[in-house]
Amino acid sequence: MTKKTQTPAAEPMTDEQTTWFADTFSLLCDNVELAVLGKRYVVECAFTALISEGHLLLEDVPGTGKTSLARAMAQSVNGTSTRIQFTPDLLPGDVTGITVFDQKKGTFEFHAGPIFANVVLADEINRASPKTQSALLEVMEEGQVTVDGVSRHAGAPFMVVATQNPIEQEGTYELPEAQMDRFLLKEIVEYPSPADEFEILGRIDSGVLGPDRHVSSAVSLEDVQMLQDVASRIYVDAAIRNYLVSIAYVTRNPGPYIGEDRARFIKYGASPRASIAFLQASRALALLNGRTHVIPEDIRTLRHVILRHRVLLTFEADAEGVRSEQIIDQIFGAVPTP
Repeated sequence: MTKKTQTPAAEPMTDEQTTWFADTFSLLCDNVELAVLGKRYVVECAFTALISEGHLLLEDVPGTGKTSLARAMAQSVNGTSTRIQFTPDLLPGDVTGITVFDQKKGTFEFHAGPIFANVVLADEINRASPKTQSALLEVMEEGQVTVDGVSRHAGAPFMVVATQNPIEQEGTYELPEAQMDRFLLKEIVEYPSPADEFEILGRIDSGVLGPDRHVSSAVSLEDVQMLQDVASRIYVDAAIRNYLVSIAYVTRNPGPYIGEDRARFIKYGASPRASIAFLQASRALALLNGRTHVIPEDIRTLRHVILRHRVLLTFEADAEGVRSEQIIDQIFGAVPTP
């Protein structure tokens, strides 16, 4: 999708803009938590992806509120949301839309698919065939869909929230690297705590939570675009950029830095999209902490959600119980902090 670029002539950030960003972000998260309880870290991750003009991949077990999250996000920004249930028989046209011939008018008309929305929930994305999954590649990268040679913009803002179930592998297709790389962040969703689950039951009994529960809008779509514009103006020093480049390089050439005994677990390192993801998401994180510049701690905070689906491990690592987060931590430990 089209990315905003920081121009040299950009005006410096003001304290008022920094405060407005943090207050608005908190307001959005609080609003979504009216429908999604006990998942603050996931909600913050989702809005960080939205403001960074990226997409979110959730790995979760059934019943953890992913549909409610996507719907509440769209309602909070006064936007539209759709849900696509990915299945083996789903076709690319079922996602993007198709062109049909209108016999009365004698013309071809485009019938838009569910991808045309502000927040799109791609549920159990790994259940669809690779051909259908590929229908998302263009729209996730460029924010547009091309059908029969005609390109149409999906929406502004536009975000895909995709889920995959880690406990069922039968009838699923592993997401290709090119598809995974297009997700800005990947978060692991866990079951709610007993206290949160007790609260959920109480809210359902009282009517506060439920499938028909509507969350009032907290901001407008224009406000979201302003959040994106403010975040794009956060200063990133050359030393931080070099830090990002060094991290990406070590993921691709890990042997001299983390040892060959650990490097053998890495199948593929991170692509340049990982560095871009750090650049985009760290700006939003800096603003949330009241700063107009990115610091190394912002990068470290984001290391798992940005790299866990980009630093791909071998079957040997899986067999020995080595997790990607462990390797990522070792990589960060091997790269000098500026």
